[in-house]
Amino acid sequence: MRLDFVYLAAGALLGVFIRYYVTGESLFVGSLPISVLIVNIIGSFILGASAAAVSGLGLSQDYTLFLGIGFCGTLTTMSTFAYESMNLVGVGEFATAGAYIILNVGCSFGAILLGRAVINLLIGLG
Repeated sequence: MRLDFVYLAAGALLGVFIRYYVTGESLFVGSLPISVLIVNIIGSFILGASAAAVSGLGLSQDYTLFLGIGFCGTLTTMSTFAYESMNLVGVGEFATAGAYIILNVGCSFGAILLGRAVINLLIGLG
């Protein structure tokens, strides 16, 4: 029997503790909440890097289970991002909500690309 659940659980446990630590601080720049933005960008970078490493180096899919699904799945947070966005809209902070949405989606997308590019450069595929 494979140890899929062990890899998933170990990654998830690590991710949730880091997320709790970072998002528990409730960091703001003005009225812009950045705790979730930080974990989403970091998680996206790690996901991009790990996916590139798994495919580029022919690593075991266990790395995907641990890092991609377990760790990044619990570190990053779409539901809290959506909740915080709606809270900003609810208090009339429409511009801040728009900036928050653009920053989360744009920076997370960019972080995936950057993570992939870094690994591809390191292993000579870039």
